[in-house]
Amino acid sequence: MENNPLIKRFEESRELLASDKHRPYYHYINPEGRLNDPNGLSFWQGRWHLFYQAYPPEDPRQHWGHAVSEDLIHWRDLPYAIYPNPEDKVFSGSTWVEKDRVIAMYHGVGVGTMVATSNDPLLLNWEKLTGNAVIPFPEKGTSLPYNIFDPNIWKKGDSYYTLLAGTRPVGPGGKKVRANFLLKSKDLTQWEYLHPFIENDMYSMVGDDGACPYFWPIGNEGKYILLHFSHMSGGKYLIGDYDQVNDKFLVSDGDFFNHGPVSHGGLHAPSAFPDGKGGVIAIFNMNSGIPIGNGNFTEMMTLPRLLSLDENDKLIMKPIESVSKLRESKKEIKKVKLPANKEVVLDGIEGKAMEMKMTIDLKKSNNIEIKVLRSPNEEEYTRIVFVKNGGYNDRSEPGKNTQYSSITLDNSMGSLSSNVHPRTPETANVLIKENETIELNIFIDRSIVEVYVNNRQCLSLRTYPDREDSQTVSVTSRGNDASIKKLEAWQMKNLYVKD
Repeated sequence: MENNPLIKRFEESRELLASDKHRPYYHYINPEGRLNDPNGLSFWQGRWHLFYQAYPPEDPRQHWGHAVSEDLIHWRDLPYAIYPNPEDKVFSGSTWVEKDRVIAMYHGVGVGTMVATSNDPLLLNWEKLTGNAVIPFPEKGTSLPYNIFDPNIWKKGDSYYTLLAGTRPVGPGGKKVRANFLLKSKDLTQWEYLHPFIENDMYSMVGDDGACPYFWPIGNEGKYILLHFSHMSGGKYLIGDYDQVNDKFLVSDGDFFNHGPVSHGGLHAPSAFPDGKGGVIAIFNMNSGIPIGNGNFTEMMTLPRLLSLDENDKLIMKPIESVSKLRESKKEIKKVKLPANKEVVLDGIEGKAMEMKMTIDLKKSNNIEIKVLRSPNEEEYTRIVFVKNGGYNDRSEPGKNTQYSSITLDNSMGSLSSNVHPRTPETANVLIKENETIELNIFIDRSIVEVYVNNRQCLSLRTYPDREDSQTVSVTSRGNDASIKKLEAWQMKNLYVKD
């Protein structure tokens, strides 16, 4: 593989762009050109495979790009996996792993739903079943009771199922609302339409379209999660029960992964696959906050997340354990006093590619502000703001009144560059119990910040500090004193520099 001309071209492309100050060190970026949705994340013969919409320079129609990893952190580029033909472009889809093969099901622009299979160790060679769409678009002048878009595939018993994204005009005033349609097949080539799959969904917005769906079991009590994408509001999820008799998904909970509008540096679409232990690994692509085309990092992937459920079937979000392999040059500080309304610059804690784990005792404070990628005189900084009991009041269950806290990630002061489009601040609910300390896990990687809060919430956005000295970190407690009980910080390895 090392002598493959395409792989050599990838290496040359990575080296050419290595010096850009906004190019990430440890988040996955494609080797050349831009990328879009992650597709078909899967585990096959001891390796994780990540596919994604890629745009080869010689043919900038969407193909499926391809990378492989043993730990979901150290990725190795492989040649483009699926090329467009007969479809005009290879759009999003998912994979199903069997003992002797991997099945990819995806949207083929202009023709319909395509199925391809591969069985070699690195999934380099794919064969398209029938050579044409297995769920074709209807002939002109005819219509179907379902949309044909972004398929998700799984198997139950001796039948395959696919969930197609789309909308139905059954919202208020006939407006379009999210609809995902279920079809069934014995052989992957002949498909029977069943019905709309999702019931009791009160978590989608008018105008959502359920794109890029991934439907997997989660936890140990028979629950399922449906990750998906909205072209309005980005990554989302639904949690509920799978009625396998009537083939219906009965929704009991749901929320956002992206806490604001699509685009301008926000989190985009998911790809997901079970971890084999009751959890689900999810990875998302991030939109650019600068004009697309300025390098191969303008769009990129988040760190993979491990999703699971707590005792109340609420979603838990953790960074995967293998991210710790990237840590070096550790610094640790303890018992830092945070006097009310005084900004405390953390001595020796600075960098543009780092991880921080911070435990905060609020005491009587209810408002903590952290600035990262901060220049010494604060010409630039990206803010993280935690407000105790600052979130929504949940009165949805009889007899319960749950007050959420809030976490905000704000890049409005992140860059002096005129080339950057700031993002509306991301703000999300997070449940913090009475007298519970705040546990923050913050990942900074040159043009992206990701913040985990008590493993119950995660915010991600792109930010583009223009100054070389925008590297410091400060913490402020508003109104009352607080303290940092412990802070650990690591510089992170650059995965794109050869040892």
